[in-house]
Amino acid sequence: MNRTPQLRGAIVAVAPAILLAAILYHPYIANLTDKAAVGAALDADHTRWGFSHLAVGLASGLLVLAFLAIRSYLREAGEERWSARGVPFIVMGSTLFALLPAMEMGSMSGIQAGADPRAVQVELTTWFTPVLVVGALIFWIGTLFFAIAIVRSRVLSPSWAWLTAVGLVVMATTRFAPLGVALYVGALAGVVAFWTLAYEMYRSPGLAPHAQQQAPADVRRGLA
Repeated sequence: MNRTPQLRGAIVAVAPAILLAAILYHPYIANLTDKAAVGAALDADHTRWGFSHLAVGLASGLLVLAFLAIRSYLREAGEERWSARGVPFIVMGSTLFALLPAMEMGSMSGIQAGADPRAVQVELTTWFTPVLVVGALIFWIGTLFFAIAIVRSRVLSPSWAWLTAVGLVVMATTRFAPLGVALYVGALAGVVAFWTLAYEMYRSPGLAPHAQQQAPADVRRGLA
């Protein structure tokens, strides 16, 4: 029995769940540009700070695998254009995003060595902000391509397809916002989008039923 469809659905379901868990475990900071607040949260619990950022980095890698699984599913449904364009942007954006928790873990080491928490965060901003903005922009473009692919491929019904597409775009857009609440909104939007797809992938491991319904019409137009 071919277990690939189930494995694809599993990674699409697990990746956003791990990201949400990591965000929930991360110390809440209302304004992420408040260096004093960030430094205080870091200094308050080094273990929680380290493991939460390690989990975010892990989730970023799993999201890449999830998008690749979605790309494979869309390709089987006949979508060869937009998702293929989105893959490089997703990979590059996620790679840059994974650097951010690595930077925060590095700053934790500096504080453990005796550096001032606020001063460390101020200096970190020089590199952190450009990587954040560029990575978020690249990831947003890739996510937009996938959103278009999902709507046009008809792997979901129109209402669910638009819900999934909006969820993906919201997830990517929140990466630009330096607010603690944005982290929760983005993670929850990702769960909604990915779980909707994961359910359809697991339920219909072959060509999605909505795509199957569209295929005869596409063939007729091609023969006309």
